[in-house]
Amino acid sequence: MDVPEPPATTLIGSVQRAMRLLETVAGHARGAPAKQLARETGLALPTAYHLLRTLVYEGYLRREKGLFFLGDATERLSSSGAQQKRRSAMADTLAQWRDLIGVPMYYATYQDGDIEIVCVSDSPETPAVEEWADFRETGHAHAIGQCLLSQLDEEARRDHLARYPAQAITPYTVRDNNALLRRLARMRRMEPVVERQEYALGTVCAAVPITAGTTVSTVAMSLPTRQADRLLPAAHRLQAEIGRSLSALTLSISI
Repeated sequence: MDVPEPPATTLIGSVQRAMRLLETVAGHARGAPAKQLARETGLALPTAYHLLRTLVYEGYLRREKGLFFLGDATERLSSSGAQQKRRSAMADTLAQWRDLIGVPMYYATYQDGDIEIVCVSDSPETPAVEEWADFRETGHAHAIGQCLLSQLDEEARRDHLARYPAQAITPYTVRDNNALLRRLARMRRMEPVVERQEYALGTVCAAVPITAGTTVSTVAMSLPTRQADRLLPAAHRLQAEIGRSLSALTLSISI
């Protein structure tokens, strides 16, 4: 539903004028003086000075030798907007794969020594696994964590396990750090990682590693154990879909 434009009388003139100044400053890579900015925006010089001082104070502009440039606050807005756009693109991609393969999808990364679930796409027909134990602390038990850890070097793996040691959370969970390290060492590069009821009873999961620059990431799926025979075919289909979408996916991964 389109949102109707507000009547002109409800628009805040000072905000409009400030935005015009920001747009005009953005058009001058080498900066511009207040008089030039006032002339180009059609503002009275005292009004332009007042707004420019306010924008500098708030960090949206900076002033150097009488010239105005875009400030750090403007750059942060731009960066946040780009990040939000990439996250939205990833969510859309996961939703497409969810509907195509018929399983809930998860996208996760390993950043600053922790597992981060960035996006989950499920539906009433394909519900996601309930996070009953903190995903960050139980990376040894679920396919997402095992897949991310498998992409790290030995030192980084041991560092992670020193902070979040392996322990049984179901009867099927790997029992200790050494057993997990041996399992990770046996994993073949770029092969789907599978776990069966290690994190949640009644659930099987698979995770596909993604290589995009230096980012350690994975897309994963889950199924109830009664559909366990679907897991590997679904994982290989996901791997094929990732391969077809890799260029666009690489851009979305830069989150």
